[in-house]
Amino acid sequence: LLGASVNANMDSVTEFLKLLFLLSVHNWHTAVAGNKYNCDDQLVSALPQSSFSSSSELSSSHSPGFARLNRREGAGGWSPLVSNKYQWLQIDLGERTEITAVATQGGYGSSDWVTSYLLMFSDSGQNWKQYRQEESIWAFSGNTNADSVVYYKLQHSIKARFLRFVPLDWNPNGRIGMRIEVYGCTYRSEVVGFDGKSCLIYTFNQKLMSALKDVISLKFKTMQSDGILLHREGQNGDHITLELIKGKLSLLINLGDTKSHPSNAQINITLGSLLDDQHWHSVLIEHFNNQVNFTVDKHTHHFHAKGEFNYLDLEYELSFGGIPVPGKSGTVSRRNFHGCFENIYYNGVNIIDLARRH
Repeated sequence: LLGASVNANMDSVTEFLKLLFLLSVHNWHTAVAGNKYNCDDQLVSALPQSSFSSSSELSSSHSPGFARLNRREGAGGWSPLVSNKYQWLQIDLGERTEITAVATQGGYGSSDWVTSYLLMFSDSGQNWKQYRQEESIWAFSGNTNADSVVYYKLQHSIKARFLRFVPLDWNPNGRIGMRIEVYGCTYRSEVVGFDGKSCLIYTFNQKLMSALKDVISLKFKTMQSDGILLHREGQNGDHITLELIKGKLSLLINLGDTKSHPSNAQINITLGSLLDDQHWHSVLIEHFNNQVNFTVDKHTHHFHAKGEFNYLDLEYELSFGGIPVPGKSGTVSRRNFHGCFENIYYNGVNIIDLARRH
């Protein structure tokens, strides 16, 4: 991981080192995380035998390495020692990959096929997450015979290194039998690691910034339940803070002007839960005039920030992972972020790339 650590001495702010990144280009290009086009390469067919594993195998000729789509080697596919719902077939793609589709077959020329299965994914091969669709765990419809291919385009692509097929049901007159293919492409990403004592500061050229719209997007992964993800402050105590609190994300907008707008002085929106599960979670904040869209993973909260939010006198500086100066905004007790960020963009500017290039 690329470390971007800035250690602040609580006793001497003058020794605090800022990382300043000045945007000096006139043409902005909106960068997209991951590949969105032609991401349908066959990923399994070229993998070595060592990339396949399983819960068990019926025999050496039914080993997981024979589970390639349309192949007839061995017994013509993978079958476990016992057909029950505790079996699984796993592939290691070798690197974090964007997976856009899957396909299955039964065992060649047999009565062995799977009629329903779950899909699980992982970056480490130890901490697994189930593929979900329409807010629920998604059971894929499998095969009705041994040789027809059932192809399924994922509604939401998966970014992972490891993929696991978990059979739920199979031909009652046979046993579990599978041949598989996975489609996708290499996932392009840039990652920065934070140690809980650091932050990354981006100072941008105010002449080139959009006065009407701000878009901030990033992904994060952590095992800590609390931490500051981003902070932006104004001259009069007004600020915007995105903070992980007890595994939930809280977007706090403090308008600062409590005298003119006492009822609108503070807005606090909370989304998500159990976000400290060491899986990647996506965040998108869109601010246009006084309209705000706050999205965590696939859940979006739309709201209007009343008062004069669209006229906030905010500094042309964003801090990621913490608040740079101790005591700012009364946040001494708040914890800095400890974990990883991926693909941080501010109005199309790749922040991690700027940090990497100093």
